[in-house]
Amino acid sequence: MQGQHNHGDAYYRCRFPQEYALANNVDHPRNVYLREDALIAPLDTWLATAFTPDRLEDTITAMANTEPDHNPTATAATRAAIADCDAKLERYRAALDSGADPAVVTGWIAQTQAERTRAEAHLQTLQTTGPRPMSRTEITNLVHALGDITTVLRDADPADKAKVYRQLGLRLIYHPETQTARAEVKLNADRGCMDRVRGGK
Repeated sequence: MQGQHNHGDAYYRCRFPQEYALANNVDHPRNVYLREDALIAPLDTWLATAFTPDRLEDTITAMANTEPDHNPTATAATRAAIADCDAKLERYRAALDSGADPAVVTGWIAQTQAERTRAEAHLQTLQTTGPRPMSRTEITNLVHALGDITTVLRDADPADKAKVYRQLGLRLIYHPETQTARAEVKLNADRGCMDRVRGGK
């Protein structure tokens, strides 16, 4: 959906081409309008439920366990290289147990251990590139400093609020036939560092 203003109010509008919908057997109205303020207040109230006393510890734990991965392809390749080194080392140890020449096998082990050390160092570099994830203590302090999350979100600067939504991995699916929206957040998304939100004017 795309944003637009109508009579000073913010709306989301979806113009789904009729030809595309028919070609893909999708039942979709020609136009869908959704007024922003009809969505934001319930959304912020829902988000705030993650910070109620009975759910706060679980939420903080989920946030603290989030580890940004800024280069997932390189990370996966490096982890695979480490696993390959481990497999080689197991084979070399088995060869020693089977009576292979210790001088030869020891050289193989030393070479593979060096490769594994380089791969581990590279993985560490990949994981520490970019914004540093907040610790559990830092997250806890920030959450308590914010106070009433519902009020904070309601009064937040719109640009700050949009950034928080992105960092939470917020996704909304609107169902025009029932005029309801399904919301989900992904705390394990690559969210970077959490920001404070500024109060609106």
